[in-house]
Amino acid sequence: MSEQEIIQAGKILSEVKVYAKKIIKKNIPLLEIAEKIEEKIIELKGKPAFPINLSINEIAAHYTPTYDDKTLAHGLLKVDIGVHINGEIADSAFSMDLENLEENKKLIEASEKALENTEKIINSKTTLSEIGKTISTTINSYEFNPIVNLTGHSITQYDLHAGISIPNVDTKSNKKVGVGLFAVEPFATTGEGKIYDGKPSGIYQLINPKNTRSQISRDILDYIVEEYSTLPFCSRWLVKKFGTKALLALRQLEQENILHQYPQLVEISKGIVSQAENTFLIKKDKVINTTK
Repeated sequence: MSEQEIIQAGKILSEVKVYAKKIIKKNIPLLEIAEKIEEKIIELKGKPAFPINLSINEIAAHYTPTYDDKTLAHGLLKVDIGVHINGEIADSAFSMDLENLEENKKLIEASEKALENTEKIINSKTTLSEIGKTISTTINSYEFNPIVNLTGHSITQYDLHAGISIPNVDTKSNKKVGVGLFAVEPFATTGEGKIYDGKPSGIYQLINPKNTRSQISRDILDYIVEEYSTLPFCSRWLVKKFGTKALLALRQLEQENILHQYPQLVEISKGIVSQAENTFLIKKDKVINTTK
């Protein structure tokens, strides 16, 4: 773990969030927003740790534009951004109300306040149960529900979800957070508070590097290993590099169980969802919010 690179990735992400909030407006194509934000990360000498997620209304997470996406920004938009430097990751998200609706504003405030209240209590000795209870109690106080089957996560080099889940509800777990790097991400919803797997997202991860017969698939696999390692990437990036033949290769690599494609995550009762997220570097005697 390189603390210096973790801190630097977080600084870049903080700057990118300011930029993103300035450029996002209603009816701008999601594709344009994604490309501008990802270009900004690279301009600031970082790399995207995963494709930007631009998830609208009941889609809680894992929507990234396709190469030919025509969707326009609207509704309650969740903007989830990752930055890495040599695999050291910063992960942060915010929500924007593009409809000027009081309920959307209140929903966004609920997830932001849950994150703020968690920051007040989190340290190496805080239990997972205490974090979940803080998040759920805060969201419930706004008369919304936390999403029970979405969680924050521990992070290690080149591994965005490194094994420990940070719950959004009280799990009665006495396990302490301990030291390390953790993303805390409260999701609040007007719905029941559960998500299901929706349509394919076009976001992939390398899970089982092995030989494949097709030459184009081999070329693309070599590029994935070199460029992304075990971090998530998307079809849009590969179409930009290889053209639309990349889509066929991705399908084949997925069928051969070399790649995993993430589904979009949708609230079960089609409730509107808000998200807030920051990354915390937790040491024995100190906690640093790297993405504030």
